[in-house]
Amino acid sequence: MKDLAGYLLVRLGVGLVGLLPASAARRLGEMAGLIWYLFGGDRKRMARRHMRRVLGAKGDTRRRTRQVFKSYGRYWAETLWVRPRRIPEVDATLEIIGLEHLRDAAHGGKGAIIALPHLGNWEPAALSGQRAGIEILAVAEKLRNQRLTNWFTLLRNQFGITIVLAGRGSMRGIEEGIARGAAVCLLCDRDLSGRGITTEFFGEETTLPVGPAALALRTGAPLLLGASYFTPTGHQLILQRLELPADAKEVAEVTRQIAKGLEQLIRKAPEQWHLLQPNWPSDRVVT
Repeated sequence: MKDLAGYLLVRLGVGLVGLLPASAARRLGEMAGLIWYLFGGDRKRMARRHMRRVLGAKGDTRRRTRQVFKSYGRYWAETLWVRPRRIPEVDATLEIIGLEHLRDAAHGGKGAIIALPHLGNWEPAALSGQRAGIEILAVAEKLRNQRLTNWFTLLRNQFGITIVLAGRGSMRGIEEGIARGAAVCLLCDRDLSGRGITTEFFGEETTLPVGPAALALRTGAPLLLGASYFTPTGHQLILQRLELPADAKEVAEVTRQIAKGLEQLIRKAPEQWHLLQPNWPSDRVVT
């Protein structure tokens, strides 16, 4: 019953937000994010720690943290607002920088690996696959609520994203996607497994997932860095090719290059970085 209630609540939100024009839905989401900020507690404190890492001691971390919650609220409002019939509208307001890297991957036949941070809203950016003529495959977390998992999977399918659910068998699904030439998107600014590569990230040592580096080295697929940003009326996607040395063999070294690239992308709009959980060892000892 609890799962059903949660699912019905989301569907109610879908119905209500879906009645609004895009601009009103965005404003509603930002307002909801501000309310969450006021009562954010541990999430707010954690987001502020992360902003301090990005901005340094002299940065306006309080204002940027508030904007993080506004941005996250916008993400959820857009998620509830979108419909298949609105995807052309979303596509029309999507600017893509570096689309040629996806087109090259489509022509190369080896697929691509796209390393991403939790930034902006990825779903609209996945429309880049349709423009480049390449399948977009993403790994998604399997939620406890199966109904919500199914709903999110369907939503992403509408944007042309093939979903592989994280867990047993997910690596096989990823490798099959690469084998048929898909671009595989992997969020890699947070190490959920705790078994990642130790690297410096925003001036402090932590671990990051091995997946993007290991897959790129094993398959020979080009490795891209990607970031999706909110704009006032839509979205912007930036794709960059991460050039690896011809003799690159070490997953650790490639992961450290990814970390440096993610830092640059996040610094372009740190207030859109939706990371509210502990991400460094020192975060887990904060009381």
